[in-house]
Amino acid sequence: MKGSARVIKDIRNVIALEAKALVRLESAVDGHYARAVEWALKCKGKVILTGVGKSGLIAQKIAATLSSTGTPALYLDPTDALHGSLGLIQRPDLVLAIGKSGESDELSGLLPNIRMIGAKLIAITANSKSTLARAADLVLLTPIEDEACPLNLAPTCSTTAALAAGDALAVALMKVRNFQAEHFARNHPGGRLGKRLNLTVSDIMRGGEDHPVVRVDATVSTMLVEITRKRAGAVNVVDRSGRLVGLVTDFDIRRALEKGKNVAHMSIRQIMNARPTAARETDKAGRAIDLMEKRSNPFNVLPVVDRRGRAVGMIQVHDLRARGL
Repeated sequence: MKGSARVIKDIRNVIALEAKALVRLESAVDGHYARAVEWALKCKGKVILTGVGKSGLIAQKIAATLSSTGTPALYLDPTDALHGSLGLIQRPDLVLAIGKSGESDELSGLLPNIRMIGAKLIAITANSKSTLARAADLVLLTPIEDEACPLNLAPTCSTTAALAAGDALAVALMKVRNFQAEHFARNHPGGRLGKRLNLTVSDIMRGGEDHPVVRVDATVSTMLVEITRKRAGAVNVVDRSGRLVGLVTDFDIRRALEKGKNVAHMSIRQIMNARPTAARETDKAGRAIDLMEKRSNPFNVLPVVDRRGRAVGMIQVHDLRARGL
């Protein structure tokens, strides 16, 4: 593309300006931010985010992040509030209002009503002398010199700073609440992330009649029949007590054949991997995925054992894909 070097330079400049804005924000963080976390933690009502235009979009995102990380929050459009939705705000609530200039008509019109209701108001703004800042009980300053927009008009650096401030509050609250992965999972039941956190290995594995398994002292022909019949591309190898002692995959068989060996004359013990990686049936699905993928040579099957080390099932990569994982 003609002029691509100039475009690349412009893009890098925008990113550099927004990065600079975040550095300024970091320096501006003071005790007010800590107090905001304390107020959110002690809030007996709702945490309500509000803002106009682009700041409103940032407010919606922060509300969603807070809600998903242990601090119930919602977004209230200032215009809707002035036309009937103001009843959403109650005295025990905590309102976080976002506005770079702090002078938007819609937000300014809402401020006296918040004061009358008696809810606490925290302002996230770049203007410490604004109408919003003066009306607030607490001001979280997001100092911005200029926007990355060449006209210094479109919210860019200011919205990045406001978003980072909101994310920082959410993460600080997570730590104070000791918000763990299991809590996160309850708030994210849908999608790939929710499935990784909520589904267990036992929910996904091929168990019971579908479990490909043979005794270590069985014949190779019996093993081949089991691999073919269960269509998993592998078979768990167990001892007399059912404990996992090995794994044979299609790859192991091909490797033996490539070395010129007569598989029919070999024992299962000679073919199998005697130290296979295995998952526990109580593990989360995410752990099984990590075991299969996070290694130099990812593998397609994973034996599943119970707490006594007995083979109870197998996960095949297609099983994960079938469940949207």
